[in-house]
Amino acid sequence: MKVMQTIHQYDVSIFLWVAQRKAKITLVKLARGISKTADGPLYLVLALALISAGQEPQQTLLTCLLLGFTLERPIYLILKNSFRRHRPPAALNIPSFVTPSDRFSFPSGHTSAAFLVATLVCAFYPVLSPILFTWATAVGMARVILGVHFPTDTLMGALMGSALAFVSMEMLAS
Repeated sequence: MKVMQTIHQYDVSIFLWVAQRKAKITLVKLARGISKTADGPLYLVLALALISAGQEPQQTLLTCLLLGFTLERPIYLILKNSFRRHRPPAALNIPSFVTPSDRFSFPSGHTSAAFLVATLVCAFYPVLSPILFTWATAVGMARVILGVHFPTDTLMGALMGSALAFVSMEMLAS
C-alpha cells in the first residue's frame, strides 16, 4: 500500500506542477484543440476514408480498428468504474478548463483511444509513426494540462490503448 501512496504523491506533485503552468492561455487553447482531436469525430472520418479506399490493407486496418475499439471501450468503462479515481478538480479542489463527461479519471479514455489508433495506423503505415505518436502523446499531455487527468491516468491510457492495438492485430492474425 505504501507503494501506491508514493505513486499517488508523485502523481499529485506532477499534476500540481503542470497546473501552475496552465494559466498561460495559449497553452490551454492549444491543449483544448489537441484534446478535441481525440473526441471521436476524427476516428469516424478515418473509418470512412478506409472504407472508401476499398483496398486490402485499408480494410484490414479498419477491421483492426473496429475490433480494437470493441475491446477498448468496455475495458475502459469497467476500469474507470472499478477504480473510481476522482478527477483532479474533485480530488484537489482545483478547477479544470473543460468539463469531463464523467466523474472518474483512471484510465484516460482520450489517451487510450489515441494510442489505439496511433499504434494500429503505424503498424500499417510505419512512416506515420513520428506524427501519430507525437499526436497521441500530446493528447495525453493535453488532458493533464486541462486539469481532468493525473499523469498516471494518461500513462495507463497510453499503455492500454497500445496493448489493445496489438491484441486486436494478434486476434485477427490467428
